[in-house]
Amino acid sequence: MDFVSIRIITGDVARLVDFYERATGVRANWSTEDFAELRTAGATLAIGSTGTVALFAPGSARPADNSTVIIEFLVADVDGVYRNLADFVADFVSGPTTMPWGNRSLLLRDPDGNLVNFFTPVTPVAIEKFAR
Repeated sequence: MDFVSIRIITGDVARLVDFYERATGVRANWSTEDFAELRTAGATLAIGSTGTVALFAPGSARPADNSTVIIEFLVADVDGVYRNLADFVADFVSGPTTMPWGNRSLLLRDPDGNLVNFFTPVTPVAIEKFAR
């Protein structure tokens, strides 16, 4: 089994896609006006409209209602990402901070309030863990 994607349900697909394109530098592939994907080497971030929920199970997902999941992106320079997003992101939860497990992390909220973590491994153990 391979973990391939996570999907965010939103009331405004274009706004969220614009945010993630700017934040990640990854261009979205649009299937319809209700669904787009940002594909990276490791996984895909899918963004779907509330209208797509009915295709699975009506009422099973609500937009802007997440308080348990953190979407994470491995980046080469988390401090550079912070500088790049400083004038763009409205809600930084914490600036670049080195965590006890060896990653330097930047935590913020996307326009729907979802937590997003950009991180760079900085200790030898963390660097080895994420070596590709």
